[in-house]
Amino acid sequence: MSDINLFITDRQGTEHQVVVPTDMSMNLMEVIRSYEIAEEGTVGVCGGMAMCASCQVYIVDGAATTPEMGEEEEAMLSEAYHVKDNSRLGCQIPITEELEGLKVVLAPYP
Repeated sequence: MSDINLFITDRQGTEHQVVVPTDMSMNLMEVIRSYEIAEEGTVGVCGGMAMCASCQVYIVDGAATTPEMGEEEEAMLSEAYHVKDNSRLGCQIPITEELEGLKVVLAPYP
C-alpha cells in the first residue's frame, strides 16, 4: 500500500497536487471527482464507461507510465471535441504506483 503524487491542472489553469492511494482501485477520473477539481457534473458523465469523453485529459508528463489505449477509448476520442495527440480518457487510466508524478491538464468541457 502506497500513495502517489499527481499533478492535475483544472480547466481554469490552476495546478493541483494531490496525494492518491494506490490500493483503492480508483482511476484518474474518480480522483478528479473525489478531489473536486472540476465542476460537479462535468467529469465522468457516463460513469466511467468510455462513452462520453467528459474526463478527457492531456498527458503533460508521464505518458510512458500510462497503460496502452484500448479500442473503446480510441473510438471515443475519435468522436470527441478538443482532442490532441496526448489526449486520454481519465476513466481508462487506473491509479498505480507507476503513475507517480503524472501531470495532466483537463480538456475543455464540452
